[in-house]
Amino acid sequence: MTDVMPERPARRLKTWSSLGKLRRLPSEYEIVTHGMNYTTRTGRFAALESNPTTPTNMWFLTYRDHSPLRAEDWSGFRDPDELTYRKYVTIQDEQETVVEGILDEYGPLAHDQSLEPEWIEFLSTVFTPTRFPAHALQMSTAYMAQMAPSSYITNCALFAGADLLRRVSLVAYRTRQLNDATSGVAGIGVREREVWQAHEAWQPARQMLEYLLVAYDWGECFTAMNLVVRPSLDSVLLTQAAELAHAGHDELTWLLLSNLAADWARVERWSTGLARHAIEQRGENREVMLHWIDRWAPRADAAVSSLAGLLAAVPGGPDQGEVVANAVAARDRVIAAAGITG
Repeated sequence: MTDVMPERPARRLKTWSSLGKLRRLPSEYEIVTHGMNYTTRTGRFAALESNPTTPTNMWFLTYRDHSPLRAEDWSGFRDPDELTYRKYVTIQDEQETVVEGILDEYGPLAHDQSLEPEWIEFLSTVFTPTRFPAHALQMSTAYMAQMAPSSYITNCALFAGADLLRRVSLVAYRTRQLNDATSGVAGIGVREREVWQAHEAWQPARQMLEYLLVAYDWGECFTAMNLVVRPSLDSVLLTQAAELAHAGHDELTWLLLSNLAADWARVERWSTGLARHAIEQRGENREVMLHWIDRWAPRADAAVSSLAGLLAAVPGGPDQGEVVANAVAARDRVIAAAGITG
């Protein structure tokens, strides 16, 4: 009688088996990020555990699952900075310490009282109203986080939304400083909403952001905002405005804007990384994103061109065409880094 060898018992799955065949211990970043988006769980019939034809489930089906921007494995994307909540809070705590030091240093020096009236007018027209477009970008970023097809993307967007909340808060704080320094004579702290809603130079940007708020497809929202709108606007409102502040001896505004630019640099890194991952997963995604870029670039150009006139109007300010060219170059650099164009 032939002896029958007993079957070898199946190996027990490790706690981190859902991450695939890593052949290594997962990082802290992977442990706290992987598979945390409930609406993309394995074996689901719909995004949420309700009738698949409910409006919310149909929304996810239409604007995420059936998005033209598709990939076999969105969870293969990784944030280049590998941000976790703990790491993000640590970084931003350090940033806020820097900001607090800047404010403490310049506060007692009566810095704002020494600013020229023309520069105060620029701040009241271009800088202090930026909490409105920043809030619109924050809402769009929060929407993208909700609709993202992977928790790795969701977390990136959530941290980007927190960055924008930080920007809104810092601009509001600086607005109060300037209001105190000018005794409200320049309208700072009083007329920002009016400027945002009625000033001719802001209207193309406002129209663009209102369209962005109804860009429901998650892929279009990501492409429009992170590859077109933010590179264009932040070139003007952060980078070039900071340079103008430095030239105009407003060191406080220059330092604060330079500090905020670090937040955008981090968003740029993961945005270009996500775009490259999408193209690696499916070559057709390059044309999909290029189609959306072609749709949104004219809106961004109109917004930038209109705002550029305000920078050019400052005594000693740059040429309007130079401001526009710098913004377009900043956007083109991001798109090229994303692997969409050469």
